Amino acid sequence: MLRMRSYLARRQLNLSVSQRPRSFQRTLRSEMPEYRFTEYFESEVLRKRPYLRREWCIAVLQNPVRVERQENNRYRFWAVVPELGGRYLRVVTLDDQVTIHNAFPDRGFTL
Repeated sequence: MLRMRSYLARRQLNLSVSQRPRSFQRTLRSEMPEYRFTEYFESEVLRKRPYLRREWCIAVLQNPVRVERQENNRYRFWAVVPELGGRYLRVVTLDDQVTIHNAFPDRGFTL
């Protein structure tokens, strides 16, 4: 019985999303973080840097080239954004790593 369950679990992982059982699809969706933005980001950062896009910030969090813990319980994430001319975008989050607090092109960043 246990072998059959593990076989079925492996089989479900190999199925496309539309072929997986609904309960499994809900589990995957619930594991994906829901990104949020602070009031400071909404009112100040986007006002000062109107060229920034929220989806770029989320993409940086999902595929960073570097992550560092910052003082004051914040995290820094860096990634290249082609729409910014290939420059690195630094995104600062709160301690939960899903609430975006600040973002800006980082001219001094090197790997």
